[in-house]
Amino acid sequence: MNFTDHLNRRIFLPNPPSRIISLVPSQTELLVDLGLEDRLVGVTKFCVHPDHIRKTKSVIGGTKTYHFDRIDSIKPDLIIGNKEENDRDGIEKLAKKYQVWLSDVKNLSDTFSLIEDLGKLTETREKAEELLVQLRQAFKKPIPKRGTAVYLIWNDPIMTAGSDTFINEMLDWAGFENLIQENRYPENSLERLIELAPEYLLLSSEPFPFKAKHAKGFQQALPNTRIEIVDGELFSWYGTRLLKSMPYFRTLI
Repeated sequence: MNFTDHLNRRIFLPNPPSRIISLVPSQTELLVDLGLEDRLVGVTKFCVHPDHIRKTKSVIGGTKTYHFDRIDSIKPDLIIGNKEENDRDGIEKLAKKYQVWLSDVKNLSDTFSLIEDLGKLTETREKAEELLVQLRQAFKKPIPKRGTAVYLIWNDPIMTAGSDTFINEMLDWAGFENLIQENRYPENSLERLIELAPEYLLLSSEPFPFKAKHAKGFQQALPNTRIEIVDGELFSWYGTRLLKSMPYFRTLI
């Protein structure tokens, strides 16, 4: 059958895929929750959910660099990746030999499309629909507005989550008004943060592992801002991890 991914690339699968490689941690967890763990043969070193997955599957590298010889040795019939998280050159090299399907997820609607599409791609439509019902119920009503916020994903240089990102939409669901409206993940200086004077400064646990010492430093510069270290997975992982996001958002502040 022919399938079209989120970048309008067409792939052909003569049979339901039985040897799948996942190049994205959040999508690995989703594939497992779709009941496909036995069909997963390769994952990245960053695929930490479920916590046993790297012990039972071939680790084919990271999300940007791949062990092509290892991928060749496990003979995948489908590789599933993501436009933003995976390296373009590496993906193009893989696509010359394998069927590579890419997602492009910027908001909750894209997540719903991802789950529906993977259900069709892997013939797990029934389970995909069950997950969609749960997610739609979980995201039925956003949390009332709490105040303005800036969300940091990196330190030195300071990098923030801006508009046109999945994090931006999750901030809205969590009740925060994102003050960074430049596209994607712009760098910002400490002076800019002081000028913006957000009510909340949210320090993500990933990709940069912000700790209490970082919070203390920012608090000295922003004495009137509430500083919180937050679970980055629950703000940035699209897929079934989102089932934990809204309950977590309610516990914040």
